[in-house]
Parts: sequence; C-alpha cells; structure tokens
Amino acid sequence: MKVRFTSGRVRVRLDDLEVAMLGRGEGLTTRVEWPGGGWTLTLDPRSDGVAGEGGALTVGLRVLLLELLEEAREGVTLPGPPRVDVEKDYGPQHT
Repeated sequence: MKVRFTSGRVRVRLDDLEVAMLGRGEGLTTRVEWPGGGWTLTLDPRSDGVAGEGGALTVGLRVLLLELLEEAREGVTLPGPPRVDVEKDYGPQHT
C-alpha cells in the first residue's frame, strides 16, 4: 500500500494482491512511527466512512468495495473529511 497525503486529502494506491485481500474481507494497515508518536492508516472492508482519532485514520470501504473490485474500475473516492482516494496501481510484478 502506497499512501500520500496533502492538506485535506489522502491518496492510497493498492496492488492487485492488496485489492484481493480486501475482497476476502481482510483489512489492510500501514504505520509510520517516530519517537513520541506515529501515524496509522487502516482500510477496512467491513465498515463505512472515514473516521480519525489522534494519528489513526480508518477508511471504511464496505459500501464501495464492489465498485473497487470491478476489473475496469480504477478506484473509488470517499468524500471525508479528509477526502480519500483509493486507487488500483497494478504493476507488472503480479500480472
């Protein structure tokens, strides 16, 4: 999972194996830690909406999961705040 954040927006890019994990109902989490704190992003296929507390952001994909799993679809957007774009980033490593 690749994560990029800017003011008011988070962009998440997933490879095909990560999308398959979401399709199986498995959540994905990434964390960056530093002394005294950190930041965590969780994609949860079993909840809805965007919720944050402290340095943790949970993105619920249940309502949008079928759209994300569509082969021709490049991604989905949750309005937030923050706005979260979850996109497929399929490289040649898994095709």
